[in-house]
Formats: sequence, C-alpha cells, structure tokens
Amino acid sequence: MRYLSLDWIDAVAAEAGHSGDVAAAVAQTDIGVTQVVTDAPEGTIIYSLQVDGGSFVFTAGPAFPEHVRFQQTWETAVGVATGALNAQEAFIQGRILLTGDQQKLMDNQAIFGAMSAVFDSVRTRTDYE
Repeated sequence: MRYLSLDWIDAVAAEAGHSGDVAAAVAQTDIGVTQVVTDAPEGTIIYSLQVDGGSFVFTAGPAFPEHVRFQQTWETAVGVATGALNAQEAFIQGRILLTGDQQKLMDNQAIFGAMSAVFDSVRTRTDYE
C-alpha cells in the first residue's frame, strides 16, 4: 500500500486497534494530533490521531480538538517514516513545523511510544515511492 494513502491510514488504525500497548496508552492519554504533509504526489495530505477518554481514532482529516499540529513536506515525511531521517534532527533543522500545545505533547508520550511499534509493523507493507 502507498504511504499516507487511505489504505495505509486504515492499516495503521487496524494495527493500533489490536495493540495491547496502544490500549494501555489510550487509558492514560488525551490528545489530538494533526499531521499535514505537503508536496505529496496527491497534493497535501492531512491525517490525525485522536485519543479522548479511552477512545482512539486514527483517520484522514484533522484532529478535533486539535492540540498539536505537525507540518512537513513529503520528502521529510518519507525520510522520517523510513528511518533515513531522524525526526528530532528534522525538527531542529526546521523541516518539521510544530504548532500547538508542546507541553500536552510532552505529557502524552505514552501513546507515541505505543504507536511506534504499530508504524514499524505497517512499514513492512508500505510503498514509499
């Protein structure tokens, strides 16, 4: 499946739905994160992660409420997703723009740690061309 396609988003959501680590993190987390990827082959792509009151949604479109927004180009997103580019370095270099409540992001690291294994699993079935 193509990276950031609706099939990819659905695969991530399904994988996360079967993860015990994600389920445990959801119980401790309340955050809406929107990802905006510009210059993608299909144009601008927006997808989100929403965790609220024990519920979890990973879907196309923006989070509501949105606490944090990341914006990056397709090149940067592919580099980070494939491990060719370190996310922290990309952020420091200004290749990833972060807006919103940075403290909320820091306070909710459990969900990002849990999602890391989900992304790793889906990566093996993803086409980044």
